[in-house]
Amino acid sequence: MKFMTLVKTSSTSKTTSPPPAELMNAIMALGMEAAAAGALLEQGGLLPIEHGATVRLADNTVDVIDGPFAETKEWVGGHAVYEVDSRQAAIDRASRFLELHKQFWPGWEGTVEVRQIMQ
Repeated sequence: MKFMTLVKTSSTSKTTSPPPAELMNAIMALGMEAAAAGALLEQGGLLPIEHGATVRLADNTVDVIDGPFAETKEWVGGHAVYEVDSRQAAIDRASRFLELHKQFWPGWEGTVEVRQIMQ
């Protein structure tokens, strides 16, 4: 079963600094462990929302809105794709990822959305 995890943070997070090097090193180690186990298929971080755009269809019109987005209260900062045996295994991997944030980046708040990929 394939699952995508989406790391989200909010504008109310208590941190404004870039992630600490210790956190990034721990995330890399976690990713290498998951890859060695054959579970991690892909992962990556995203640049800040200032570098993005939203393409929206509303009222039969396609509009492009360049970032940053004033109405954004939450944004995706990264993703990972896992091949695991169960939904719980994907949740466990997401939980370990957030535990690293708790340990190495005090004050950061966010969520990891776990979604099964349709096959």
